[in-house]
Amino acid sequence: MADKEHVKGAAKDAEGKAKEAAGEITDDSSLKVKGKLDQTEGKARKAVGDVKDKMKD
Repeated sequence: MADKEHVKGAAKDAEGKAKEAAGEITDDSSLKVKGKLDQTEGKARKAVGDVKDKMKD
């Protein structure tokens, strides 16, 4: 079952991918970097969710 961290992580990852794509289309390097940072944050949140899941077991 997905907890809040998994959901937040997936949302942040998707948001980052959208920002990165928009940055590619508009050739905006700042937006691309922000997108990559959001994706990294999303992956970190998913990892926190995984750790929480393992602690519950």
